[in-house]
Amino acid sequence: MSFVNYEVQGAVAILTINRPEALNALNSQVLSDLDEAITKVEADDGVHAVILTGAGRSFVAGADIGEMKGFSARDGKKFGVHGGGVFLRLENLSKPVIAAVNGFALGGGCELAMSCDIRLASEKAKFGQPEVGLGITPGFGGTQRLPRIVGISKAMELILTAKVINAAEAERIGLVSAVYPPEELMDKAMELANAICANAPIAVAESKRCIRMGMQTDIATGSAFEAEAFGVTCGTEDKDEGMGAFLEKRQEKHFQNK
Repeated sequence: MSFVNYEVQGAVAILTINRPEALNALNSQVLSDLDEAITKVEADDGVHAVILTGAGRSFVAGADIGEMKGFSARDGKKFGVHGGGVFLRLENLSKPVIAAVNGFALGGGCELAMSCDIRLASEKAKFGQPEVGLGITPGFGGTQRLPRIVGISKAMELILTAKVINAAEAERIGLVSAVYPPEELMDKAMELANAICANAPIAVAESKRCIRMGMQTDIATGSAFEAEAFGVTCGTEDKDEGMGAFLEKRQEKHFQNK
C-alpha cells in the first residue's frame, strides 16, 4: 500500500493516510490502498479496534482535484461509486473505527471521518463540504451522513454554503465527540480504542451492527435486530466470562472472542 500505513499496537490497528505532499488528498490509488487496509483489518482476528488518521498537518484535505478536473460525467460517477463503496466498507466493518482528525478534513476527508464510528479532533482540525464551490456535489456520502449526524438544517447550511468550520464548532454540533490539543490526540484515541478492546469483541461488534442497522430503519425493525444480537451474545463463552466476573466480584476478565 503506497499511501496507507498499517500498524498494529496490541489489539488496535492504526491506519494512516500517507500522502502529505498533497495534504493526503484522495485519488484512486489512495482509495484502493484504503480498501486493501480494510481487508487486512477484517482478516486479523487479533485486531479489535481501528484508529484512522492522516500524516502531516492534514487528515484528508479532500478528493484530488487534479485527478477530478478532467472527469466526464461517466468518470465522476465511477469515482463516486469507488470512494462511496470503500467508505461503506469502513462504516460496516465489524470492528469499531475511531477517526483521529489531526488537521484538514474537507470534502472527501470530512466524508471519510463521518464513515468512522467515533470522531476525535485536534484543536487544529477543520471540517467542511466545500464541493458546491467547485461546481460539484459531495460524492462519497456527505449528503447522506452529515444530515444523519448533525441534522438536516445544519447539514443543509454547511453543504449549500460550502462553509468550513473549526473543531470547537464541530464538537458543538455533534460532528465530533471531543477536541484535544494536537499533541494529545493520538494518545486519547489510543486510550479510547483500548477501552473498547477491554470489552467482549462479539458484544462490541453486535452492538455496532445494531446501531448502524437501526439508523437506517424504523424502531420496531431495529428492536428486532437488537433482540437477535442479544440472543447471539447470550450464546457466547464471553458472556459466561463477563457475567462470571461480575458475580465473583473480580476485575480481571479474559474474553476470548468466542
